Amino acid sequence: MRVFLLLGSLNMFLSIALGAFGAHGLEGKVSERMMEIWRTGAHYHIVHGLALVAIGLLADRFGGSGLITAAGWLILAGIVLFSGSLYAMVLTNVTKLGAITPIGGVAFLAGWVCVFLAAWKQMG
Repeated sequence: MRVFLLLGSLNMFLSIALGAFGAHGLEGKVSERMMEIWRTGAHYHIVHGLALVAIGLLADRFGGSGLITAAGWLILAGIVLFSGSLYAMVLTNVTKLGAITPIGGVAFLAGWVCVFLAAWKQMG
């Protein structure tokens, strides 16, 4: 699934760029609490950007499994909802955006369950 390799590469670029922006562009402009929230968003973004690359490689190995495809889309949704809501919260100082973050966390969890199930099916 080249789409997940492309999405993973794009998200790796974005996670590094946004992490650097936070470290250099936001320092001294937002509170330390908000900086920590930004770092959390960037951390999960980079980890799951790598996961999208891995899912792209697994899709080829698992023959385009529907579970792997679902995992990729769920991980992407997790990045947008989890990291995206944290970035938006820091940039706008609208803390209510944090209510979206757990939905992204659930999407990450569901994506990883799909990877697990796809791997399990390959063992059987």
